[in-house]
Amino acid sequence: MIDQNDPELWDMVIEPKTSWFDLRLNELWAYKDLLLIMVKRDFIAAYKQTILGPLWHFLQPLFTTVVFVVVFGRIAKIPTDNIPPPLFYLCGLTLWNYFSACLNGTSNTFIANAGIFGKVYFPRLIIPLSVILSNAVKLGIQLLLLLGIMIYYASNGFPLNLSFNIFWIPVLILNVAILGLALGILISALTTKYRDIAVLIGFGMQLLMYATPIIYPVSFIPEKYKTIIGLNPLTWIIEAFRNGLLGQGIINLPMLGYSAILTIILLITSIMVFSKVEKTFMDTV
Repeated sequence: MIDQNDPELWDMVIEPKTSWFDLRLNELWAYKDLLLIMVKRDFIAAYKQTILGPLWHFLQPLFTTVVFVVVFGRIAKIPTDNIPPPLFYLCGLTLWNYFSACLNGTSNTFIANAGIFGKVYFPRLIIPLSVILSNAVKLGIQLLLLLGIMIYYASNGFPLNLSFNIFWIPVLILNVAILGLALGILISALTTKYRDIAVLIGFGMQLLMYATPIIYPVSFIPEKYKTIIGLNPLTWIIEAFRNGLLGQGIINLPMLGYSAILTIILLITSIMVFSKVEKTFMDTV
């Protein structure tokens, strides 16, 4: 019989992980309250001492859209598949901003939280997951802006051509969230040893944005470059996102399947690497 008053009887035993597959993902559910607290903390801390607060989520994509309209629409005269340029650019930016925020926010998980990780135990994946969820709130705000612009153009005669493809949108957003999480935590694990990777993130994100059909449609890409651009998993996600909302754009099911499979492979790989690095990162950070 077990003596409940035995001082050697522990409620929890923390042991070092010994294999690549010792992930203990079930602990995430046990710490769900902590996850929600961190989501609230991230959202409030970002705007507590700002004047405009969450309004920045409206202003930032609006200002970027205006710049894109002037530079790429008026000066470069890049076509937008008969979609009004502001609507075309804002549609792509909404999803891109979410991906970019998820990747950037999770890519410094170990470096930014070394002080917390060294003092108390909790599943380290809670931090990047909180980033994904807090940015989902910001995505919701930007989707409201996009909806408002859509209603404005629809009231001025632009046909939106909504169809059942609109039901793809939650799946596409989930794919983007998982892709941003996978790449972010993989980068965060690698930067504990190779700090150069952190320096390359900003430059790499700029290149990736121009390799994604945000300022141009896939139909504008020359045939000899379509294969290269098509290997970008975000290419077909954003095209399908435009199709679901605006009725314009390509829904390429085989390539969407490629994006989903690549995302799953990256997620599994990154979680394994993240969990492996977790037990020794305090010695290298």
